[in-house]
Amino acid sequence: MDHADVIILGGGLVGLALAAALDVSGLSSIIVDPADPDQRRDARFDGRTSAVSSSSMRMLEATGVAGHFPEPGSPIHSIRVADGLEPGGLTFEPEDDDEALGWMHENRHLRAALLARAEAGTSIRLRWKSSAVATDRTDHGVTTSLNDGSVVRAPFLVVAEGRNSPTREAAGIRIARWRYDHAAIVSTLTHQLPHEQVAYEIFYPTGPFALLPMTDSADGHRSAIVWSVPSADAHGWMSLSDEDFAAEAQQAMGGFLGQVRLVAPRSTYPLGFHHAARITAHRMALVGDAAHAIHPIAGQGLNLGFRDAAALAQVLVEGARLGLDLGDRQLLDRYQRWRSLDTLMVAASTDGLTRLYGLPGRAASAVRRFGMSMIDRVGPLKARLNAEARGTSGDLPLLLRGLPI
Repeated sequence: MDHADVIILGGGLVGLALAAALDVSGLSSIIVDPADPDQRRDARFDGRTSAVSSSSMRMLEATGVAGHFPEPGSPIHSIRVADGLEPGGLTFEPEDDDEALGWMHENRHLRAALLARAEAGTSIRLRWKSSAVATDRTDHGVTTSLNDGSVVRAPFLVVAEGRNSPTREAAGIRIARWRYDHAAIVSTLTHQLPHEQVAYEIFYPTGPFALLPMTDSADGHRSAIVWSVPSADAHGWMSLSDEDFAAEAQQAMGGFLGQVRLVAPRSTYPLGFHHAARITAHRMALVGDAAHAIHPIAGQGLNLGFRDAAALAQVLVEGARLGLDLGDRQLLDRYQRWRSLDTLMVAASTDGLTRLYGLPGRAASAVRRFGMSMIDRVGPLKARLNAEARGTSGDLPLLLRGLPI
């Protein structure tokens, strides 16, 4: 029987980040995931990218993950928000510390760095191509039986299995969920003019169009796009030739980056929202998409998961130093209180933005532009929204400040 301080079900981005955070503070973990890591390691660029906030980058640096990046990623030095192509938008820029608002990373590079860090960890054991077939959470600990017949045991279980988590469902944790009548189309474009590390969020009544700066390549200047379109139109958009799709994207951008060309396969997925009624149960906690999933309108989904990992790691490490059982109810309650309000507020704000900017008509557009111009002039409000974009608002865990636990 294999034993550790924590069992982590799910070796995705958030599960691996949590393992690194525990490892750097001396707590051991066993990661259980059915995936084949060699397939992930050899994955070609498929157009999927993630915006990693400045606070999340601090955690990746503090836990030794950042040192394994195959490429440094592209900093985001400015975010420009607009209602269509009309004048009167909103611009967010770094504060006096000159730290980038965030960094754009290809998902394959994030996975590679987190996997390399896990393999280098002294207290991380990886059980790839394995899945949990039975989990028993008792007053004395957690025992998980795997599909290969082996058994792993720990005082505490972390569920990082993603939005369709079977362990969450088996624990009877209820989920509030709904689908938006939209799908996201994701890909990568090259463009004639440099992006100058600026991210754009252009809101149309049919859905937002996000353009996110990436590192240049042999193909030229690159940006990722996340284009929300009505679900009924998604098939039509996907059936366009690369040339026709690029022409439509160039028109949506207003041509401000010159001629564009599609350089990665398009993928699409339905947009939805879900939020767990609670993120803890007996000797168990949820992190990442197992706990919550939001609209990609503000690019905060992965960062919420990293914030979960940072907070849970701190709760467990500080509990261990006090000599507490890692499954102690007071530790679970602390994590529940710490993360519940933050995730609910971010989820509510992104859902509200999605609905607000979906209102059609010139009058609604004029009101939105007026609101953005007022925010641009009101220093404290703009600073608050800037902190939200950087992931530096609220009661930050130590790792998100770049400090050791």
